[in-house]
Amino acid sequence: MPLTEEHRFGMQLANLSRGWRAELDRRLADLGLSQARWLVLLHLARFKEPPTQRELAQSVGVEGPTLARLLDSLENQGLVRRQAVLEDRRAKKILLGDTARPLIEKIETIANALRHELFAGIDDEDLRVCLHVHSKILANLEKS
Repeated sequence: MPLTEEHRFGMQLANLSRGWRAELDRRLADLGLSQARWLVLLHLARFKEPPTQRELAQSVGVEGPTLARLLDSLENQGLVRRQAVLEDRRAKKILLGDTARPLIEKIETIANALRHELFAGIDDEDLRVCLHVHSKILANLEKS
């Protein structure tokens, strides 16, 4: 049975996502961070205010217990720290440690260089069309 364009698009999108993340992970290997750890740091750095552990888990797309183990490891490295929330004894805010910012800057420098390489030769209009298609697919996902 021949593959439809939609099927090929889905497979290609999955391969693109995996390949992009794998290449970034390879380039970040010298920093001594697993993919899960650098992903948590990048998400954490994008919050304007320190998020709760639950908010960070939602942002990263992992379950609470998985994030808790990652935070334990990052906390042991001095990259994050947990702070009690006065209004809710069970909640913890997650803050970046002093040594995290320079590391995040290195991660972002490497990620930006890769992004620049991957988008080489791609026309702005093609990118806009692709973003439009992705937005429609995401909207359809939210409806389902």
